[in-house]
Amino acid sequence: MNNQPLISVIVPVYNVEQYLPMCLDSILNQTYRNIEVVCVDDGSPDNCGQILQKYATKDERIVVITQKNQGLSGARNTGLRYAHGEYIMFLDSDDWIEAETCEAAISAVLKYDADLVMWSYTRAYNQDSKEKYMFWENETVFEKEQVKSQLHRRICGLLGEELQHPDYANALETVWGKLYLTKQIVENNVEFVNTKEIGTEDALFNLYVLGNIERAVYLRKCYNHYRKTNQSSLTTIYNKNLFTRWQKLFDYMEVYIQENNLPKEYKEALQNRIALSLLGLGLNIVSSDYSMRRKIALLQEILKNERYRRAYKELDFSFFPIHWKVFYGCAAHRCAFGVYILLLVIRKIIYG
Repeated sequence: MNNQPLISVIVPVYNVEQYLPMCLDSILNQTYRNIEVVCVDDGSPDNCGQILQKYATKDERIVVITQKNQGLSGARNTGLRYAHGEYIMFLDSDDWIEAETCEAAISAVLKYDADLVMWSYTRAYNQDSKEKYMFWENETVFEKEQVKSQLHRRICGLLGEELQHPDYANALETVWGKLYLTKQIVENNVEFVNTKEIGTEDALFNLYVLGNIERAVYLRKCYNHYRKTNQSSLTTIYNKNLFTRWQKLFDYMEVYIQENNLPKEYKEALQNRIALSLLGLGLNIVSSDYSMRRKIALLQEILKNERYRRAYKELDFSFFPIHWKVFYGCAAHRCAFGVYILLLVIRKIIYG
């Protein structure tokens, strides 16, 4: 009998027929064999369903669930209900992982008796790739209080010297790039809140999960490959509702902080998160088909918003590198045109 822990890899699938085989191959070719692959076909309109069935006939470790479209959060929640593993991983169906990912993660779990293992990732562009690291040590163990102060609070936002890298504000919050102890999710009734309500479901999920983690391990090696070239990805399509949805996300976080009587550092971090969110909101706006005048007007609306005015009033600029001081300085002074021009430069650097 196989006494190795079972890992359930949950893969939500929608409109990714071009990338799906590479994703599935990367999971099935893992050096750690005791896995199940829970694929949730979220009403995909292309040939993803046929691809999944073809793979399922070749490898009994694949479980295929087909449902009407519920969005990314709904697909992941379905995957959680069908998963049997003692540990859970998430992988988006247009991404892929290194062959030793599961083996490295489970080895860290057993070595440190950890509830959570996380690792770095590579952002894959058309002609280039860039590594993204959450921390700088090769292998880091976080005990309970360190989990609270360095991981849990950081999901709310950055503080102090962390602001030296505001472009890394969201590096920790993805649910992929992590191995979770299943019971920490199930016993605490953690589910994904609908993306259409809050815009970004990963941060809130991890905020809820990390509040109960006793020990976590970070592996610096980049095991995940995050595809930045999929034009149907949620991160590349203009979303006219993103501002409203992120305000709802901030509301959820404020309620969580208040209900759990968390220290003032959490509130300060959330204020910084709100201030820094202009980058994501702004890149979303400049990717739209609106005229320049309309884009600048939308940026101006954000900068005049009371929540953002308060956040910039409290933001500590002293840790920012000069280019971020200029960008967020324009925001603090509500100079929408300056923000717009800088966003065009940033977008050019990111996407070429």
